[in-house]
This record gives sequence, structure tokens and C-alpha cells, in this order.
Amino acid sequence: MKKLLLITSLAVIVVLSGTIIYMQNQDSVSASQIHLARAMSSRNLYWGARGDDVREVQTKLKKWKYLDGAADGIYGEDTYRAIINFQKKNGLLADGIVGPKTYAALGINIKKPSGSSVNNNDNIYMLARAIHGEARGESYIGKVAVAAVILNRVEHPSFPNTIASVIYQPGAFTAVYDGQINLSPDQESIKAAEDAMNGWDPTYGCRYYWNPATATSSWIWSREVVVKIGKHWFGN
Repeated sequence: MKKLLLITSLAVIVVLSGTIIYMQNQDSVSASQIHLARAMSSRNLYWGARGDDVREVQTKLKKWKYLDGAADGIYGEDTYRAIINFQKKNGLLADGIVGPKTYAALGINIKKPSGSSVNNNDNIYMLARAIHGEARGESYIGKVAVAAVILNRVEHPSFPNTIASVIYQPGAFTAVYDGQINLSPDQESIKAAEDAMNGWDPTYGCRYYWNPATATSSWIWSREVVVKIGKHWFGN
């Protein structure tokens, strides 16, 4: 009888232990899924973004006749222009970025992250991607100079006022057009972005740069050259 009770007790313990482990795993999975859902629903969207959140925005734009193309989950030129038109129509900043205010105007409920929707690390990484795509192979100072041009545009009234919107402004940078903006930046590009964000400007305030060996725009040659760094000329 004692032996039977012992076996029964052990069985109960095993079952209870398995149940607790299962419940812990379920809690872990649920927490992970909730965290992922929140991250997906609260990110800002801009040219090059992909995912279900992009598709949801596109579906809204198609419903209201802003977008003619497919809701394919890829934020490209058609989606960018549709967002710009939607923002203008609704009195929003027309920067092509789907942030909290544009989400709200679209009627999409999001989980707002604590603090700023775009933090300093986001900006540094985005800037580093642009550096890596535009100035890979240039000297370190040449990489900082490219980042400085982007930041100088952000501060100038003739350009959009965020790093993302300057980088993704149609036709502004070759790396966006040919997809090199999506490459993972190396540590040197990230460091160059940090130095530019901290105020280093080897271009002395320039808003344009070009490679004289490959430039095809006749307009760019009308710019006054301020400094030459590596293969790039910088001017205003």
C-alpha cells in the first residue's frame, strides 16, 4: 500500500512539474509574441520597409484611392508618393514617413513606444547605412563628410527635416535607387555616423556632393565647390 502511494505521489509530482514547465513555456511564448506584435505595430515606415504593417497601410491607401498599385507589403516609390499625397491632404508633415500621426490619420491603432518614436540609435544606424551605401571604399573622413551632407540637409529649409526623409527623398541618393542602402553597415560607417551626429563636419556646411568622374547631371556642375575629399567633391 505504501509502495502504491509512493508511486502515485511521484506520478502526481511529474505531472505537476510538466504542467508548470508547459505553462512557463506558454507564458514565455506569449510574452515573446506580444513583444513582437508591439514592435511590428509601432515602428515607423519609410521607403524600403517590408512587412504586414506596410501591407496594412497600403490597403488603407488603396481603399481611399491614393494607391493604384498592389498591397504587396513593400514600401517603394508608389507607396511613398501615395503617403505624401495622403499627408498633404490631411494637413500632416509631408515627409513620406508613416509615424504615429500618419497611422492615426489612416485609422490604424498602434502601440506607442515609450519615449521618442525615432531614437538617436535609430538615426545613427540609418545614417550609417547611407554612408555604407554611398561612400564604401572612401577614407574615414570621406565617410563622415557624406553623413555631414545629409545632416546639413536636415537643417536646411529646402529639404525634409528628418534623416530618414532626407535619405529617402526620391532621386536624392544612388544607394537608395540601387538598393545598397539595405546593406548592413560596417563598424567604421557606424562610427562615422556617430562622429557626424556629434558635430564633425569636414564639408563646412555643404549640402551636395558628387563624383566628378561619374556625375551626369549638368545642374550639379553649377554648384560652388567648397572642398574635395577622396573621389567626392562637396559644394553648395
